[in-house]
Amino acid sequence: MASPLDLDQLRTFVAIVDSGSFTRAAEDVFKTQSAVSMQMRRLEERLGLSLFERNGRAVRLTEGGARLLTYARRLLTLSHEALLAFDDEAVQGHVRIGLPDDYAERFLPEILARFSRSNPLVELQIACEPTSHLVEHVEKGRLDVALVTDCHRNFNGVEIVRREPLHFVTSASHDVHRAEILPLAVGRLDCAWRVEGCQALDAIGRRYKVLFTSWSAQIITSAVLSGLAVSVLAECALRPGMRILGEHEGFPTLKETEIGVMRARTADAPAVDALVEHIRASLANLAPVETQAKPSQVPETRIIRSQRHRPGMVAAGW
Repeated sequence: MASPLDLDQLRTFVAIVDSGSFTRAAEDVFKTQSAVSMQMRRLEERLGLSLFERNGRAVRLTEGGARLLTYARRLLTLSHEALLAFDDEAVQGHVRIGLPDDYAERFLPEILARFSRSNPLVELQIACEPTSHLVEHVEKGRLDVALVTDCHRNFNGVEIVRREPLHFVTSASHDVHRAEILPLAVGRLDCAWRVEGCQALDAIGRRYKVLFTSWSAQIITSAVLSGLAVSVLAECALRPGMRILGEHEGFPTLKETEIGVMRARTADAPAVDALVEHIRASLANLAPVETQAKPSQVPETRIIRSQRHRPGMVAAGW
């Protein structure tokens, strides 16, 4: 009868994949690098195949390693769930969380990845709505936790967990920002980013017309990327193919936006405490959006090439 796979070896294997190197994986699993290498040699001998190919200092999975990864994650998750099933102190239940849809794309993967690994017995119910709706849902007890923006409006019990710059943005492939009357794609009338952008344009006497209004981050993003309009977005809401407009192109500098966590007064369950803590940790550790100077005579313009961040999850708060 074949001997079972060693869960500790599988845990190290997954750590190498997630971190991208043996050195970082050794730190993650609290082992020496030589111990990590030995574990991988034994795992490869047990399976009769190579798991990694080296590319300089980085490593990448072989075809066999990619096949093993799916099983390794499942086995580790099942092992963790089995232990929790017999742990009387394990966090259980369900939590209702809400956030604007433009936060969901960037923030949710990281939050969900962190939280679900630690609390697999907790069910998350997720709603994506504008901040004004989320505040009402929390205050009336329809949501336990919400990520909100426009926190200066003195929402009750809001905790600021992240600050990001606001930017005027346009398509990297179009020049709609040069129009005599600037077309805008923004949120509804009570959107804090819209208010900030319009007030800044009014202050410098720049003429504009709101061409698209929506609570949907996808609609605003589509209008910008297609070259139909300029928008006002937070750093977290930038997409590949956008570029930031600065003072060298006649656009004023905008204030920062605040991202906060609201919690219902009745939400005092351990599952809610755990989720709020994971939100704090996830948003504090997000890597900044990568940008690159546009190859032109205005090097201050930044073209958004990609948004690489830690494994796991964006959006703008209308």
